[in-house]
Amino acid sequence: MSQFEQTLSVVALCQQAKQASRQLAQLSEAAKNQLLLAMADALVDATEAILAANSRDMAGAREQQLSDAMQDRLLLTPARIAALADAVRQVARLPDPVGQIRQLAPRPNGIQVGKMRIPLGVIAMIYEARPNVTADAGALCLKSGNAVILRGGREALQSSLAIAAVMRRCLDDAGIHPSAITVMPVPDRELLLELLQQKDTVDLVIPRGGEGLIHFVSEHSRIPVIQHYKGICHLFIDKAADLQKGLDLLVNGKTQRPGVCNALETLLVHQDIAAQFLPLAAQTLADKQVQVYGCERALPYFAGGIAASAQQFDTEYLALALSVKVVDSFAGAVSHIEQHSSGHTEVICTQDISRAQRFLKQVNSAVVMVNASSRFSDGGELGLGAEIGISTSKLHAYGPMGLESLTTEKYIVIGDGQVRQ
Repeated sequence: MSQFEQTLSVVALCQQAKQASRQLAQLSEAAKNQLLLAMADALVDATEAILAANSRDMAGAREQQLSDAMQDRLLLTPARIAALADAVRQVARLPDPVGQIRQLAPRPNGIQVGKMRIPLGVIAMIYEARPNVTADAGALCLKSGNAVILRGGREALQSSLAIAAVMRRCLDDAGIHPSAITVMPVPDRELLLELLQQKDTVDLVIPRGGEGLIHFVSEHSRIPVIQHYKGICHLFIDKAADLQKGLDLLVNGKTQRPGVCNALETLLVHQDIAAQFLPLAAQTLADKQVQVYGCERALPYFAGGIAASAQQFDTEYLALALSVKVVDSFAGAVSHIEQHSSGHTEVICTQDISRAQRFLKQVNSAVVMVNASSRFSDGGELGLGAEIGISTSKLHAYGPMGLESLTTEKYIVIGDGQVRQ
């Protein structure tokens, strides 16, 4: 029996989180904002302790020979901790969706019917080497009136515990039950399975990590799951593209941070502009040491390129690698995206407004962009503050999930003694 099982069962942990969620649901917007600002300052003050915990996680990651992408997600620096704190402050500045009323309208009998936003209750976050999720999820859930149970991977455990400890101290200082933000201190698979059965106390599960983790959670959960299997993001260079803009979008989307889900994985180029654009792209990608997997028409432009296999365009590299394909037409690009997209983010580079509008209407991924880097597909960049996850399943939330995605709506009815005839 683990130390966690000896001290607190999963059932009891979820029950305490449920109790804490009721307390959070009653907090005013001002009280939540004050608490979040205190947490942000406390995270910066605790930088040394958080970095010490992260160094233990990084040592374990190197020993386990985790991929460069995983290690990049795991690594914390003073700048990243400062960014974490800034994200918490951004959440404090956002409007509180809880209690908002919309569509309040009279019925013929005089009653007024509307909808009011309310918290979901308890959110379970399942994630791997992403210690920033601890702060992001804690802040977003607190602002939206939800308690959160954080089940991080073993590789990020020490970092997550250190971040959560800071936030829990702030909760305690404010008279809020610390179970509003809880990290499961033992990342055993058996305890995860038990957590996924707690449908009476947990209202939503949000997994963030590799495709295998998402499939495991979806297959075993008795609680609704927000799914995001992978991020195969496309950039389509249209025949009406500005070549320099296209190169800028390609370099930024692929090389700025290749190990994240909003990095580009596929470049599509219209045949009418391929002879002009691909030589420029080849030189630029070679300078950035990007391995290219190209179709028959694209491959001749890339020295050191590798012929793309049948599965290549369904691959999320999370590394300095890219699939490249020349398409016959605008329709061909849209068709390719429909076939191979993971529903995350797609970008068109074009100076033709009508073709840009067609792309926006015809491509139905969670985020669709015109002449902007795929790296903007992020909650903070889209004005949500921090994000708790990205949904690529069309449930109540689609795309980066901010505060509103962590609430639901109830009907409210206001009358003056009316009875139904």
